[in-house]
Amino acid sequence: MEQRSDWDLTPPPTSNLADRDVPREGEHLAGRRIALLVTGGIAAYRTPTLARGLRRQGAEVVAFASSEGLRYVARDALEWATTNPVVDRLTPRAEHLSDEAPFDAFLVAPATYNTINKLAHGIADTTVTAALASALGRLERGQTKILLVPTMHGTLHTSILTESLERLTALGVQVVAPREEYGKHNIPDEHVLVAEVCRAASRSTLRGVRGIVTGGPTPVLIDGVRRLTNRFSGRLGNLIAEELYLRGADIHLVQGQSSLHPPEYLPSTMVRSYDEYREMVKVLAGQEGCSFGVFSAAVADYRPKEIREGKMPSGREWSIDLVPTPKVIREVRDAFPELHMVVFKLEEGISHEELLEIARGRLTEGYQAVVANRGEEMGPPPDRPDAPDEHLAYLLTEAGERAGKEPERMVGKRGIARGVADHLERTVGR
Repeated sequence: MEQRSDWDLTPPPTSNLADRDVPREGEHLAGRRIALLVTGGIAAYRTPTLARGLRRQGAEVVAFASSEGLRYVARDALEWATTNPVVDRLTPRAEHLSDEAPFDAFLVAPATYNTINKLAHGIADTTVTAALASALGRLERGQTKILLVPTMHGTLHTSILTESLERLTALGVQVVAPREEYGKHNIPDEHVLVAEVCRAASRSTLRGVRGIVTGGPTPVLIDGVRRLTNRFSGRLGNLIAEELYLRGADIHLVQGQSSLHPPEYLPSTMVRSYDEYREMVKVLAGQEGCSFGVFSAAVADYRPKEIREGKMPSGREWSIDLVPTPKVIREVRDAFPELHMVVFKLEEGISHEELLEIARGRLTEGYQAVVANRGEEMGPPPDRPDAPDEHLAYLLTEAGERAGKEPERMVGKRGIARGVADHLERTVGR
């Protein structure tokens, strides 16, 4: 049988990463030590990937493993993934107490029925449970965080387990919701667990601060099946919401319907139209304690004067009268004058100086910050169409204008997300 392959048998491109290195995706766990506690469930085989995911955010990871856990994942795999020796027994160095190098968070993944109930009832008869007993003492002193990821067959979710989880939650232990499939509590995907550890270990001033982020298009109907929309996917809004979530903010993303879907851990609502968007934004902005709104959605500027009922038969000429839509950010500004608002302004066919003047005009309308960008600077450079996206944007703020500071230049969508989050840390963070 003929074997087909597109591989041309050449060696892989060279890399600056050593064998056990990981590419950095963020700095949310930079300088943090994370204890990964591996117990005796089949999901333990996924923990090397989880360890590397934590390291991609800058964490130092040390694995503690029970003898049962090491039946499902090899010691060598854990040590390769963490770059640290596995702690699987108590020694005179008292690793379970972590006095010499305390941990910022303890992640128990998978957390078995046995381990959860032992922790809840003060049993410390193994390396893992002894480490958790000490961690609980540190948690009560505000010195660390503990995250449990219940992973087990559904028949093991008994009233005893529920009582133990309630007791631990009351003590400040965070229980990460499992992924429910096939009658089992399954371990969530790696990126979900990494996000929850980032939030738990965050030292940002945005921890617990409530806000909303909007992104994506807001289509308007022209008949019963057709709609007018735009080319924006909502990726920037997603990245801003993710950045704020990882820093610990209590955010909700309002995402216009597109091919892009937010990660499952991110609190979000998908809206199908301009009208749904307008209503949802007002509801969320009016929630008690909402401190800020980041309005990056590409909101429809026009809508049909009349929406045709049913479906317009194809093949016919059709003229549609468009009328301006109400400005949602203006309505939000008027309804919630205390809300800190970051709004976006996109222009095309104008100079950089003209863009900044328009943005400064927005600041005079009562918005605290404006992210200004030109359509010509939203993709790869014209002379390098294959280059990475170098989306340029400029952050103008009330305080910066009063102080005579130059607008902050932000490069790339992730750079824009970080810039917006940094601004909110300075202005609405606790």
